[in-house]
Amino acid sequence: MLNSKNLKKKTFDERYNEALTQIPLYTDEWTNFNASDPGITILESLTAFETLQADMIDQVTAPILQNLLRLVGFQARKGRCARLLLSAENVREPVYLPANQQFQIGGLCFETNRVTLLNTGHLTGIYGRRDGIYYDYSYLCEKEIKVPGFVFGEYPKVGDSVYFCANALPEPGEELILYISVADRYNRNDFPEKGRNTFAQMKWECYTDQGFVEVPVRDYSNCFLMSGEVRIRMPQEAAALYEDLATPAYVIRATLTRADYDVRPKLIEVQGFLFEVWQKKTLSTCTTFHKPGNVRLFSDLAEEGYVHVYAREEKGGSYRRYEYAQSPDAQGRYYDLLQEGYGMHIYSFDKKRHGYAPEKVKNAIRIVAYTEEMMRSYTIGTVLGYDDQTLKLPVKHVVADSFSIIAKRVDENGEPVYDFVRPEREEDGNLYYHLYENDGTICIEDAGDFIGAQLFVAGCAITNGPEGNIRSGSVLTTRHVPAGIRFSNPGAGTGGCFRERIPEVRKRFVDDLYTPYTAVTAADYETIVKQTPQLCIHKVKADMDEVHNRVRIAVKPGTDEEHPRLSDTYREIIEQELENRRLLTTRIEIIPPVYEPVNVRGTVYVKPVYKNCREQIEQVIREQIDYIHSDKNFGDVLRFNEVFHAIEDLECVEFVYALSMQPQHSNQAKLKETDIYPALNCLLYPGTISLEIDVHVK
Repeated sequence: MLNSKNLKKKTFDERYNEALTQIPLYTDEWTNFNASDPGITILESLTAFETLQADMIDQVTAPILQNLLRLVGFQARKGRCARLLLSAENVREPVYLPANQQFQIGGLCFETNRVTLLNTGHLTGIYGRRDGIYYDYSYLCEKEIKVPGFVFGEYPKVGDSVYFCANALPEPGEELILYISVADRYNRNDFPEKGRNTFAQMKWECYTDQGFVEVPVRDYSNCFLMSGEVRIRMPQEAAALYEDLATPAYVIRATLTRADYDVRPKLIEVQGFLFEVWQKKTLSTCTTFHKPGNVRLFSDLAEEGYVHVYAREEKGGSYRRYEYAQSPDAQGRYYDLLQEGYGMHIYSFDKKRHGYAPEKVKNAIRIVAYTEEMMRSYTIGTVLGYDDQTLKLPVKHVVADSFSIIAKRVDENGEPVYDFVRPEREEDGNLYYHLYENDGTICIEDAGDFIGAQLFVAGCAITNGPEGNIRSGSVLTTRHVPAGIRFSNPGAGTGGCFRERIPEVRKRFVDDLYTPYTAVTAADYETIVKQTPQLCIHKVKADMDEVHNRVRIAVKPGTDEEHPRLSDTYREIIEQELENRRLLTTRIEIIPPVYEPVNVRGTVYVKPVYKNCREQIEQVIREQIDYIHSDKNFGDVLRFNEVFHAIEDLECVEFVYALSMQPQHSNQAKLKETDIYPALNCLLYPGTISLEIDVHVK
């Protein structure tokens, strides 16, 4: 249905001729089939109408396709702004950043979502504690030094701790954000969102006047197994200086309560006291205040001066527009304005002096601030009332969560009233519309009581989608902050994307059809094992034994060992993943890897101008034989001619006089003629290399 064609579709002429041949079956009085006959005219009209209807039935419009995809469980993914964590260096005194403070890098703009405080806190050191001894890893706080540190030592165990030291900590109840950068040897599959970390668990504590107090933490590094942020909620108790270290400091401590690591945590950098920004450019904001008294707006946008103020004067009613009072005793809907430093504006309403003021109702006051760019083009159009009226917005790639419109109508007294309407809000008499953020349009499905209303942009921000997923270590600039403060991101931007279009949703649906959920072929088993959550899978090879209805799967984990073994934990997780995917009668056998050294002997003649090239020749041989670090997989045959030609192709080699390869143990790999055939779960690696290097003299 999503890709069907009507192969029996009839043209107008086919339908018309078929109708003419049917006339004698119904009446013998109709004998005039000329075009001038009124009956023929009617017949032509009905045939044309039927043909048009058939064409409409065959057309799969975008809404129909969207509903069909929704029936099979596929909906368009919403667009999202890329999210970034920033660190601020060289902060000498606390600095408040207003909402929508912009940070620039190239042509991209990132913004704060709310008022953010930059304080003088920073990490001063990192210490590991094992068996009562402190080990200094403070170099992990330095951006210029990229020396990895095993903060839990070579063999992590329960009770080992890491101390994060700072010159100050956030206030009680606030969050401290750290970013842990980990050296990944092999890519690890993502952890399940609601799953438990199989390998490690941690307890986080803050040192206070009452000693160490456990604190709630959201650890996206999964106990330092992956690079990610750690969000620590400060306790209600006041933090205190920890005196046991060489230099007293405020301390956050992470202690292992489970330590079955497959890969030892190897940190390369830790940054702290971070704050969030999102990749978007706000063109207008709509800020709501619930209390009708003096309201404070701390906004970078308000500095441009294009501000509209709206207030409710009755519960559940529409808003009235208020203007800035040019004189203290002006009569009408006016507000007074006081500015306290950059970005801070105080709006006040005095009913006694001006005669009007907002009432104590929900969402009493809305303040809309525009950039000059948006102020010049914020008019959208007029609601005409017909179905699916489409209106164009002044921008494309709109951030859906930020968008709202103002609908201007007149009341029974002919005075203008204003309503704020967000997309797809169903209420009696409300203006119901859809926002197509990629195209920058709105489609009004139901005008409700708003026929004839004029529409204006209220809140609006635009995004660059996936372009905001910038790499880590970038430097961003901003305005109106003290000189010398430097902003950078320890981790890459994440989550940036545009809303999916219907063709993209359909492609995802088709791709899903070919994704193996039930394992049938050897490739299916290999794909499922490689994608097993939370594991590091380096190599996998499946073999189908159709005679015994059995699948044997060799798996090599990606761990720190030179010759990694397959642990019981890995085996259990893989078997559990495959149990839900295998065919009912198929037996599965997970087999561990074995490693077989290959010894090489030979005589190589080199050109006279090359004298010290033994190391180069041996390196090429090792690369050809090394199945552990290369792309060669379990069971791949080691071809003699490939090794021979790899040596012969070296610039320094004149010719290879003799060459032989031999597996060290014949039970894991077999020598057949000159090639070596490893077993299903065998990986080859270089053994003893004995070469005679002679200079060829012509």
